Amino acid sequence: MRSPLDPDDLLLAAGLAAECLSVAAEADWEVPTGSLSWSCHTTLDHTVDTLLWYSVQLATEARRTFPSPRRGDPAGKVPFLLTTLRSSATILAAVVRAAGPTVRAFHPAGMADAEGFTAMGCDEILVHAGDIALGLGISFEPPSDLCSAVLARLFPWAPADDDPFAELLWANGRVALADRPRLAPDWSWQCEPLDEWDGTIPRYCPSRPVQISGAQTRTQSSA
Repeated sequence: MRSPLDPDDLLLAAGLAAECLSVAAEADWEVPTGSLSWSCHTTLDHTVDTLLWYSVQLATEARRTFPSPRRGDPAGKVPFLLTTLRSSATILAAVVRAAGPTVRAFHPAGMADAEGFTAMGCDEILVHAGDIALGLGISFEPPSDLCSAVLARLFPWAPADDDPFAELLWANGRVALADRPRLAPDWSWQCEPLDEWDGTIPRYCPSRPVQISGAQTRTQSSA
């Protein structure tokens, strides 16, 4: 049986990521991450931005993409950004608590509910912390139960027969597994409630308009 995600999981994910990455705060954060073309600094900055954008989307019950209240801080010091990661996760957690289970808001992958935004926030934190850790040459090993919960909520089609964090990285197109090649960049997730999943594996297409309440909207993906 699936374990539902709740706002405390966002705080847990952010706390674990910040604690892990803080040991390398004095390293060169301009090096590339393990699997992205971005630098480690840019990846951390992006994660903070994304959590705040999710908060805006859910708080406003958006039917289209609203501008993020934060547009990056290229000069931000790593300790400051790690603290901001925690505070941004706290803001999203508070919005999720206030939203309740019936509120929906726009994401390029669909009209997500509060748990969907919780799962996407956790996914952003965990996967990007893994990207950064790989780039910095340190180890990040989040709890298996948290990774399993995120995987089950966002990727119900993904097998769950390997290490849960490895499975999550595979589902996010980061790694190949022994029996599965690395996914193409068009991977996506099920951010709408799971009872609305049609059983097919979604693919992200940036050139395809997303139909929302009779209006067509194009936007960008995340993670």
